[in-house]
Amino acid sequence: MLFRACFVFLVFTGLCLAAIPPELQTALDAFRADGPKGWAYTQTTRSEKHSMVERFDPIVRQPFSWTLVEKDGRAPTEKELKDYRNRVAFRSNDGTASVKDQIIPASCELVAEDGDTADYRFKLTAGAEEDRTAEHMRATFRLHRPSDTIVRVELANAEPFSPMFAVQIEEARTVMNYSVPAGDQPSLLMSVHTRVRGTSFWFR
Repeated sequence: MLFRACFVFLVFTGLCLAAIPPELQTALDAFRADGPKGWAYTQTTRSEKHSMVERFDPIVRQPFSWTLVEKDGRAPTEKELKDYRNRVAFRSNDGTASVKDQIIPASCELVAEDGDTADYRFKLTAGAEEDRTAEHMRATFRLHRPSDTIVRVELANAEPFSPMFAVQIEEARTVMNYSVPAGDQPSLLMSVHTRVRGTSFWFR
């Protein structure tokens, strides 16, 4: 009886893992959301009112590998540099999972494809114990078949949700675009676009 129960469990597990096509699994295994190891790069972030330029140096030990170069088109103040270092230190040690580590393999769904690319969508598990967002989000990976590379990742909500008391999110969408490898240059993160729309309720 015990042998039979174990056998059923193994078959079920195998079916879940097989939900991800081999071509996609190969690309996911090599995928890094923040780009390849060992590459230095400059990152520019812009919103309607603010901008920030950061520099990443892989030779320098974390969290000091990140440097604030420019804030709102000017050199940062001492206070801004101090606040930035504190935020980067927290960001480097917050234990947040990578999006590919949060996908549910059995939820894999082919949603679009053409000659060279295919889009696969997944449901997500929580990246941390207090994560109240993941269950409402979907992750879509665009596979570039000729290079076995992930060239686009979209995180978007499937329905409105409330991540905390008195906050209602109607739309949350982040799109990350990556280059196709060329010669000695690996796939690199080229741009990140984020849009959040919702309502915050305040009570006296």
